[in-house]
Amino acid sequence: MVYINTALLLIIIGLLWRRSRQTRPVAPPSQRVILDSCGLIDGRILEIRRAGFIMAQLVIPEFIIAELQLLADGKDSYKRERARYGLEVAKQLRAATNTSVAILAQDYPDIKTVDDKLIALALKLGAQLYTTDYNLGQVAAIKNVAVLNVNELAQHLRPSALPGEKVTVKLIQKGQIKNQAVGYLEDGTMVVVDNAAGQIGRTLEVVATRMHQTESGKMIFAKLKQVA
Repeated sequence: MVYINTALLLIIIGLLWRRSRQTRPVAPPSQRVILDSCGLIDGRILEIRRAGFIMAQLVIPEFIIAELQLLADGKDSYKRERARYGLEVAKQLRAATNTSVAILAQDYPDIKTVDDKLIALALKLGAQLYTTDYNLGQVAAIKNVAVLNVNELAQHLRPSALPGEKVTVKLIQKGQIKNQAVGYLEDGTMVVVDNAAGQIGRTLEVVATRMHQTESGKMIFAKLKQVA
C-alpha cells in the first residue's frame, strides 16, 4: 500500500482544481437592451422580438414608464395617443411568453434629462440602447454606448438595384444637375434619372446604372429605358 503525505495530497488537489478553472468555459455576461420611450412608441420592437432578431433581455426603466404616463395624461392629443400606444407596447412585451422583460426602479435624481439617465443606466449595466431618436443615438455613441436604431436598420435593408435592372418610378422634381429628374420608390429610396427633366410627372420604367450609399440611405442612379 502506498501512502501519500497529506500536504502533498493537498497540493495535487489544488493544482487539479486550478486547471479545471482555467479550462472551464466562462459564461458570457447576460445581454440587456434598454428601451426608451421613442422605441416603445415606435412599436416595431414587438415584431423584431417575435422574429427573434433581439434575444437579449429587454429593460424598461421606471422613469421611462413615468415619462409615458405623464404624456398620456397631458393635454396634447397627438402626444397623448402616442404615449398610450407606447404603454400598450410595454404591456404586450411583458405579456409575451418568449420575451424576458425587466422593469428597473433604478433612477438618477441628480441627472436632469431622461436621455442622460438612459446613457448612465446603459453604462452601468453594460447594455445596448434601443431608440429611434437620432440625437440620443449620436450622444450615446460618443459615450461608447452601443445603439440599436430600427430606422437606420430599415435604411440599410432597402433592396439594392443592380446595374441594368429595371425600376418603375414616378418622377416628381428636377435633380441638382441639369436634365436630371428625381423620384422615390415605395420604401423611400431616391432614384435620380439622367436626361429625364422633361418627364417630370410621369411614371416610367428606368434602367439602374449604379447605387450610392449615403448617410440618409441608398440612392439609385438610372437612365431612361431605350425604346426599341
